[in-house]
Amino acid sequence: MDSLEKYGVGIIDPQNLYDFYNDYHSYLVSCGVDGVKVDVQNLIETLGSGYGGCVSLTKQYQEALEKSVTKNFKDNNLICCMSHSSDSIYSSKKSAVARASEDFMPREPTFQTLHIASVAFNSFLLGEIFVPDWDMFHSKHETAEFHAAARAIGGCAVYVSDKPGNHDFKILKKLVLPDGSVLRARNAGRPTRDCLFEDPVMDGKSLLKIWNLNVLTGVVGVFNCQGVGSWPLKSLEATPLRTTISGKVRPLDVEFLEEVAGENWNGDCAVYAFNAGFLSKVSSRGKLDVSLETLQCEIYTVSPIRVFGHDVQFAPIGLLDMYNSGGAVEALDCTMDVAQCIIKIKGRGCGRFGAYSNVRPKRCIVEMKEEEFSYNPEDGLLTIKLGEGNSRDIEFVY
Repeated sequence: MDSLEKYGVGIIDPQNLYDFYNDYHSYLVSCGVDGVKVDVQNLIETLGSGYGGCVSLTKQYQEALEKSVTKNFKDNNLICCMSHSSDSIYSSKKSAVARASEDFMPREPTFQTLHIASVAFNSFLLGEIFVPDWDMFHSKHETAEFHAAARAIGGCAVYVSDKPGNHDFKILKKLVLPDGSVLRARNAGRPTRDCLFEDPVMDGKSLLKIWNLNVLTGVVGVFNCQGVGSWPLKSLEATPLRTTISGKVRPLDVEFLEEVAGENWNGDCAVYAFNAGFLSKVSSRGKLDVSLETLQCEIYTVSPIRVFGHDVQFAPIGLLDMYNSGGAVEALDCTMDVAQCIIKIKGRGCGRFGAYSNVRPKRCIVEMKEEEFSYNPEDGLLTIKLGEGNSRDIEFVY
């Protein structure tokens, strides 16, 4: 912005906007670029004099931009940034994705927790209008796990700005499947109800909890954002020191959980803690204790326990080594007769696939081939190893 004040800023005649964007985008496509992020869109607010005012100018810019993106890029690959003005929002007819907060700033240690908290709270509104964008992050960074976990449950795209060759693949492999796709949650990640009127950054006592839904499960991410940064216009001296914060996680932290539970839900849930690796059976109104140090997080997959024939209680968890484990479960069905009960799952990805079961199945079949599995009767964790591939048909026979 200093350079704009010093040198000024030019503007393209609104009548030539589409030609400009189309020339630019077609060139990018010829170079192998498959999408664009258009930043500093709010600057148009200051340039409307002589062009019909900022509302008219913003509308013309957005229409020309979207028309060119639709023509040149597949899948509407456009991220709008610095576009929260009413003019930008009401002028966006085709663009689906918009940045939800300030940039990820790797060299600003006090900004990391603010970034996570502000995106979550802004998504409470923006998630009704756009797909909120959480911005890029660095996979090799002291807060990489913190940012990666947030993006896994944010319902957003995942992208990094690592220096080429400087990647932490242990983190990236928890976010991205081998085919390059991600286990994206269904909605915008938003704060849970009990967080809405708390300050998870500066009050020294509150954890930030973010909920989302998958096709058949819910997910809650818990983050300790205390003791690092302060909100703008608030003194850093008011920020408590790094501290361990304790709180509660409940299945009902996930809004609309009953909509993915189905008719066979018995009211209980299997809750899998990703980092701890623990599986717990909790009633819908029950709760689990969680305690995190500053800049630590935990992700809980919440899977409603369904009751099937032969007294089988079952809840799919998903890929146990992915942050959003439940995003790997796409469908669940059951067939039964007097002799047996067969639970059928449509899954995605490879690696350890887990589920809760109150009894040990007789056998497991993956893609029409019987496979070995493990079962822990103490917590009911049923695990099978999935080889390379994407879409999978899994059957558990009881």
